[in-house]
Amino acid sequence: MINVGGIVPLTTIDFPGRLSAVIFCQGCPLRCVYCSNTELLECRETDYDWNKIVAFLEKRSKVLDGVVFSGGEALMQPDIIPAMKQVKDMGYEVAVHTNGFYIDRLKQALPLLDWIGLDIKTLPSLYRPMTGIPKSGDYAIESLDLILQSNVPFEVRTTCDPRFLTKEIILELAQLLSKKGVKHYALQEYKPYNEDKTTDDERQQFFVDEEFKKKVTSLFDTVDFRR
Repeated sequence: MINVGGIVPLTTIDFPGRLSAVIFCQGCPLRCVYCSNTELLECRETDYDWNKIVAFLEKRSKVLDGVVFSGGEALMQPDIIPAMKQVKDMGYEVAVHTNGFYIDRLKQALPLLDWIGLDIKTLPSLYRPMTGIPKSGDYAIESLDLILQSNVPFEVRTTCDPRFLTKEIILELAQLLSKKGVKHYALQEYKPYNEDKTTDDERQQFFVDEEFKKKVTSLFDTVDFRR
């Protein structure tokens, strides 16, 4: 079945309104400079057996409401669709965290999904220096358009790495997302996982500037500033 790199057995923050388990799937097509899950970028053997995870979920069915497929990039693995269906058939609600790179697989997954967390990293034209992959920004926006056409609840989130993002860029991105119809947006503080020269002030500027926060908040129904 799917290659799993880790599991969180209980969370209240990764699937809004649900007690959930998070399954971290291996593999990702992007190479984001700020990636915090580099150990999940490649598929390799681990101690996480899918059948054992299914057995765990069967035991927790009266405690948990949902299962989140995260990564890495969960939709990179071809077997993710049957894995989602298997979990759905167990009575769980299903969510996915995705960067939107695999549009066709997202389309297959939509009928099984109850919630989506979509990463939009920056303006589409500015994606390549951050991800290293051509057209990755275009794919993300195309996936957003697909989600907007569905009835699946979702959130867009952006990690505020000051090496690539300014408040001006984020405001332009927020305006783009708002015009497309996004209602729920989250800005996430960048946490340095590798050596870099960013300062605390640079990383926190997006979260202490009240005028900037007010401008972003005015564009959406809800905005979450996550630190």
